Amino acid sequence: MRELAILIFMTVDGVMQAPGSPAEDRSGGFDQGGWAARYWEGVMAHVQRTAMAEPYDILLGRKTYDLFASYWPNAPQSHVSEQLNNARKYVVTSSPLTNHWQHSEVLNGDLAGDVQRLKSEDGPLLQVHGSAELTHALLAHGLVDEMRLWTFPVLVGGGKRVFDGSNPAQGLTRVSAEALENGVSASIYRKAA
Repeated sequence: MRELAILIFMTVDGVMQAPGSPAEDRSGGFDQGGWAARYWEGVMAHVQRTAMAEPYDILLGRKTYDLFASYWPNAPQSHVSEQLNNARKYVVTSSPLTNHWQHSEVLNGDLAGDVQRLKSEDGPLLQVHGSAELTHALLAHGLVDEMRLWTFPVLVGGGKRVFDGSNPAQGLTRVSAEALENGVSASIYRKAA
């Protein structure tokens, strides 16, 4: 049995859309992409140390998969690129993958059933990176065991939010909270017992 954790970069006003670059996700007319870029150095070192040091498998929505698959297979050799490239990737999509990324498998059936099956298997932690629509669906089905949130000291107004109101009410336990030197806060929450 293994658990599922979502890893989210978000603004103080809860937006998770396009943290890395303006072209990352312009859907809905979003024009504030790249809001996290000036904080990357300190944040990525923290992410590598706290979330990517141990083996993991990845569960991704289609847009995030395509973004990652267009970069990571040809990225400069590093611990992060090695782990991402060697991880098993599960992609939630209804269409065939056009970008091939090693160790990728399509999930196009019943999301809740597919994720329950993955969680019931032996293996490393399942991590969801970004993937707003997938995150909303997983929260709505009660499939998230842990939320790892990096909150950036930025307000962007509109955009895809981490919590869109579709998730059921539930209690959480804060496992850790850390203020990074660059003003970003890193918090881990788990489902309350």
